Amino acid sequence: MGTPGGWWRGLLVCAIDGTLMSVPDSEGNLTVFTKHRCNNGGAGYPALRLLVLVSCGTRTLLDAVFGPPSDGETVHAPRLLRSLRKGMIVLLDRNFTAQALVTAIARTGAQVLGRVKNSRRLVCLRRLPGGSFLSMCGTVPVRVIDCEITLTTVTGRSTAGYCLITTLTDHHTHPAADLITLYHQRWEIETAYLEIKSTILGGRVLRARTPAGTDQEVYALLVTYQVLRLAMADAASTRPDVDPDRASFSIALNTARDLVIQATGIIADTVIDLVGTIGRRILADLMPDRCIRTRPRVVKRAISKYNPKGTVDRTSYKATISINILTTPGP
Repeated sequence: MGTPGGWWRGLLVCAIDGTLMSVPDSEGNLTVFTKHRCNNGGAGYPALRLLVLVSCGTRTLLDAVFGPPSDGETVHAPRLLRSLRKGMIVLLDRNFTAQALVTAIARTGAQVLGRVKNSRRLVCLRRLPGGSFLSMCGTVPVRVIDCEITLTTVTGRSTAGYCLITTLTDHHTHPAADLITLYHQRWEIETAYLEIKSTILGGRVLRARTPAGTDQEVYALLVTYQVLRLAMADAASTRPDVDPDRASFSIALNTARDLVIQATGIIADTVIDLVGTIGRRILADLMPDRCIRTRPRVVKRAISKYNPKGTVDRTSYKATISINILTTPGP
């Protein structure tokens, strides 16, 4: 429980989210995986939908499922419930806070903290100090927190409304402001997908041309990621003052590649220790403490090489965040 960012008030902080990965446009793959349809026609490659359950503190994988993209995220998500248990809190984006899924997660004993769409109306049953109120999500009692989050950068300010629900209904032990801050940890799963798809895979399309081969390749990719993340977590655990966020995934990956290519000490004179070569290189070149940054969201792989909207700002800006909890009228 000492991992910075890994635990919150005795609960293991986790997140569930999904992503799409491109697979080769082969006859075999098209029997299972489909192309994404959009206004400008179909995508160039078929895709598979991957969903993972991530431990936010270390970004290690607790479970993963994948399948055809024709099944939505909420169709695949129940397969991850086998890995949920009491003592966990699951952070969810707007797509996952459907009544059925929230109910299913609550039955596992895990707690829920998720965002709901701003257009969703939840009945106020009792107003609580601090701005939150009690409501129901299906048959599950929840607490609702309405807030405005303002992001300030050198380019200006932007404000967005957030509506969060949680199964932690005691406002004394779990204040609304603390839950809003905790919800920021959900972005760790987006970083995990970045490391899997961009850092390891290099943004490339998977190579297997059959569904069975694709399954093997995805599992190999996830295993590689998990081994690196475990090595990073083990190294960080030897330094209680070091947040795992400061460990560089690129250093871990490049060190592992060097070790495989050099094949040094694979059999003879092998020394097994918790930190290892990967860990020592990580600890020798830690990244600075993370600062808040924002970057405009853009299409990763454009359908056309021409950009009809002009120049896209891809700059990352340092930012500050201010939170305003909105007081909701009582019943």
